Amino acid sequence: MAAIILAAGKGTRMDSDLPKVAHEVAGRPIVWWVVDAVRRAGATPIVLVVGYGADVVREIFDGDDDDIVYVTQTEQRGTGHATACATPVLGDFAGDVLVLAGDGPLIRPRTIDAMRRVHEAAGAAATLATSVIEDPAGYGRVIRDADGRFEAIVEDRNLAPEQRSVHEVYPSYACFDAAQLFATLERVPPDEISGEIYVTEVPAVMRAAGKTVELIDAVPPEDVLSINTPAQLAEVGDILTRRLEAGVP
Repeated sequence: MAAIILAAGKGTRMDSDLPKVAHEVAGRPIVWWVVDAVRRAGATPIVLVVGYGADVVREIFDGDDDDIVYVTQTEQRGTGHATACATPVLGDFAGDVLVLAGDGPLIRPRTIDAMRRVHEAAGAAATLATSVIEDPAGYGRVIRDADGRFEAIVEDRNLAPEQRSVHEVYPSYACFDAAQLFATLERVPPDEISGEIYVTEVPAVMRAAGKTVELIDAVPPEDVLSINTPAQLAEVGDILTRRLEAGVP
């Protein structure tokens, strides 16, 4: 199992010139927690997709990056494009690959382990870990078909009225068959409005091609929070500090 961690964004709402993932939370840069989780889950190599402030992100792991390969997203063209930047490193990788957001430091190795067990047992092309939360406003919703299986991830702004009652969200935890991921990314159309390519469209394209896409509700609600603002940075810091004090991995 390899990992791709998306860490190229600036974080325009952080009121800082630092790349978002370099801000400290509970004594460590945000992205350090994500790398630590995938390491403890056994992923190698770890492809860190950098962009804005790339040198700052590299410095975080200076002397501790034997298992990290850096690739650069020179244009901000969406999460799918960022993931595809890892093709030169993992295009021939025979195995599974995690695709995770670098601004989600609450991810736990045990969640990755649970997701991968389902993925392997099903021989899936993609497996998504989801969470059911009380207030899903602003989050991409996981839409299931009549049989309870994956149908699509729909962003909050695109939800149909009948979909707004869905409380199952996608916190950007995914495991893919590597070969099928990169082949499918080539077929994902750009968004009609932004022109960007989103990795969240990959599972739906796989499903339409007859591939198996699995879901596992394995993410505790408190782990869903990613960091986009200084207030969220403080909130996540409190959660991580409580975990460390309690010795809870």
